Amino acid sequence: MDDDNRIQLKRQFADFLEHEFVTPDNPQWTYGQDGLRELCSQGSSGLKLTKLINKRLMVSEHHLREFDPELLQKILQHPAEALPAFQDAVKECARNNGEIGKLIQEREELHVGLKGDFGRHEVSPRELTSERINQLVCVFGIVTKCSLVRPKVVKSVHYCEKTKLFTTREYRDVTSLAGLPTGAQYPTKDDNGNLLTTEYGLCVFKDSQVVTIQELPETAPPGQMPHSTEIILEDDLVDKVKPGDRVSILGMYKAVSGSRVSSFHGGVFKVTGCRSK
Repeated sequence: MDDDNRIQLKRQFADFLEHEFVTPDNPQWTYGQDGLRELCSQGSSGLKLTKLINKRLMVSEHHLREFDPELLQKILQHPAEALPAFQDAVKECARNNGEIGKLIQEREELHVGLKGDFGRHEVSPRELTSERINQLVCVFGIVTKCSLVRPKVVKSVHYCEKTKLFTTREYRDVTSLAGLPTGAQYPTKDDNGNLLTTEYGLCVFKDSQVVTIQELPETAPPGQMPHSTEIILEDDLVDKVKPGDRVSILGMYKAVSGSRVSSFHGGVFKVTGCRSK
């Protein structure tokens, strides 16, 4: 997606964040003000915000449909383009809010999650076919296996003793929506051949976990083995479920090539929401 389309999408999402919705408690409720305040803890007085306790703004599907049905379809059909623009709009809105902006650390990321009914985009692991690739889908199933939570490097910082300069490098894999995957090897020398030392305290990491979910017994055809698929959880979504939980997981279904196919059964999820039942 070119920069002009991303800026236009970001502007649409910014307008959505400022749009007023009628709720039982507030007839002028907005995501840009009230929704962001719900991510923070309040002091004893109940008025002053003291700490950011949740990094994911949950957005209702029916609010998106009420605001602009075409915008909702862009998220469902082209999440790789829409979700980064949505998250950019949320981060900009939060940092421009004086009270909330003070609670967000410099390197802290805010995410967007979706909730609600998604119609034909709600599927079981058996229904994850090629036509679902690069779309946002909600998968129902039972968790059968969870991996350990492992750190994943996002940005590394390196110092050159000879030049007294710092070098940074960003890393992306197949689950990233920010661009094409990059290599995972740390640089050991700069362009002039000078040795570099990794400054681990300045590097940025995020948690990552792989869970396996299996088709619900009541939805599997009689006499057939239930299908399963693997889901990649990142950042604040890790360690939210355990084997035996019935879950609905919303994320983008992506195709994987090369050696990764064998470990992810041909596809991976970039998850935006995880709910345990």
